[in-house]
Amino acid sequence: MKLILHMCCGPCSTFPIQELLKENFEIQGLYYNPNIHPIEEHTRRKENVEKLSSITNIPVAYDDEFRQDEWEAMKDIGEDRCHKCYSLRLEKAARYAAEKGYDAFTTTLLVSPYQKHDLIKELGEYYAKKYGVQFVYRDFRPGFRQGQQMARDMGLYRQKYCGCILSLNNK
Repeated sequence: MKLILHMCCGPCSTFPIQELLKENFEIQGLYYNPNIHPIEEHTRRKENVEKLSSITNIPVAYDDEFRQDEWEAMKDIGEDRCHKCYSLRLEKAARYAAEKGYDAFTTTLLVSPYQKHDLIKELGEYYAKKYGVQFVYRDFRPGFRQGQQMARDMGLYRQKYCGCILSLNNK
């Protein structure tokens, strides 16, 4: 099965890639994260995805859209910004999968114990239906620590916040 893997960063991609390859998925990565701020952080995470791509031989498509001003304007909506953030990226992954002839999509966000898993699953299933592709749901969280160790072993940069400027200011 051909699968688009939305990649939020290199470290969070290590374990899902390993597991999806064990299941014989044909993976193409998609780096689309306009929520990651400031621009230096966005660039650093993208460079680490590029590094992981060269290590794993997983091809990755890149969309460098950047929306820091939009995220800063959402400071008063609290946790609703997470819904917008997930929705934006999952819709892009689903649409990209459909447009490029892939069967399915998933996201590396599912590895993090710090993300809203149920919301990610709900939105993934919604966009799968909207675009006529399958959302491959996997609870990768049990492999989070293993993935972090894999990232250390590969020399990948490991960030300390989810990505948006508001979470940076709150850390």
